Formats: sequence, C-alpha cells, structure tokens
Amino acid sequence: MSSGYDPQESGSLAAAAAAVKFPDARYAGAGAYFAEYAKEMARASETIDPAAMERAGSLLVDAYARGARMFSCGNGGSAAIANHMQCDHLKGIRTGTDLAPQVLSLSTNVEVLTAIANDIGYHEIFVYQLQSQARAGDVLIAVSSSGRSRNIVDALTWARDNGLRTIAITGFEGGAARTVADVAIHVDCTNYGVVEDLHQAVMHALAQYVRHTRMAADTISETVF
Repeated sequence: MSSGYDPQESGSLAAAAAAVKFPDARYAGAGAYFAEYAKEMARASETIDPAAMERAGSLLVDAYARGARMFSCGNGGSAAIANHMQCDHLKGIRTGTDLAPQVLSLSTNVEVLTAIANDIGYHEIFVYQLQSQARAGDVLIAVSSSGRSRNIVDALTWARDNGLRTIAITGFEGGAARTVADVAIHVDCTNYGVVEDLHQAVMHALAQYVRHTRMAADTISETVF
C-alpha cells in the first residue's frame, strides 16, 4: 500500500470522507482491526458498478482479439498494480487461449521514468511514453486512488484525443480521471489500502474474465485461475 500521491492531487479529500470513514476510532488489536477492514472491503466492493466492469471487459476482449496494445500506468501503490497487470494480462490471458496480448506498463522502467521526470517534468512521465509507443485503437488503463494525479489525467486526456480507448480505475471521489475515461471503474472508499486491494481485484477479475471467454467451455471447470 502507498499513501503517497502526486502533489497535484494534494487538495483536500475531506469531502470524499463524508459518507464513510475507516478507521474512525482506535482498535484493541490487529485482529479486531482486520475484521473491520474486511467489512469495509466488502462494503466498498459493492459500490463497483457491474455495468462498468462489463464495458471494460468487452473493451479488452475486443482489443486483445484484434491485436491492439494495452498500456497501464499508476503512481505509488497503483504503479505496482499497473506492473502486475502486465503479468496477468499478458501471461495469464495467453495461457490456454488463442490470444497473445501485448501489454506494457508505463510505470515499470525507472531509467525512462526518471529521465523524463528530471528533464521534462513528472507530469509527463506517462504521456511522453504514449507519444512514442501508442497508436489509435490501443487501450490505456490508468490506476489512481484519487483520480486527481496530473500525470494520470494528462495520460487519459492524451489517449482520448489520439484515438485510444481508456479505462480509469479510481477511488475516493474519482477526480478528473473518472470523467475523462471511456470507462470508469470506481471504488467508493476513502481508505488507500482498501481502494488499492479492490483495484488489484478488479485487475485480476478483468484478466480472468477475458481468459475464460476464449477457452473451450468444457475446460473452464478443470482450469486453475
């Protein structure tokens, strides 16, 4: 988990905390804390719109079937999810299917990231890579707990304006990322750990869904996902 976020998103998140705040008190021990954490996970998972998941799943099935590339990006803990996406959406989906997804995380190469951040600006670290590698028809999945990070919003905006399909995976209030993307998968929660855990679950669910759509029906029940 990472509670750090881009300075551009450092505006108050107090409004997002108005509905549900966890934790809001001290707990007697780690066991009690985890029990409440699990309850908040369950509550927050119910706020994810199944229709948004359906749209994202269909978008990815189409993209992978036609050989489009999928780019992922995120900061901090969200970068780890973006990097993990490259594993499950490349190796995982390919296993036992006729697909060979092309998946690239824009958060993974520290040399490229630091060169762009140092010489141009941190807000350009994702857009600059997309400008060199992305083409119309590709897909960008941007992961951001707040949806307010400038580099995330800029990447989604550039992708939209240049013919990419876009998916934003957000939490808290969702920020501008939630409105810029073609599909917004939103977790209504104000706890970074819970938001990131559910973002990881969304990433896994989308990968597994795409994989199972391309498998022979009689092999699904016998396959370990």
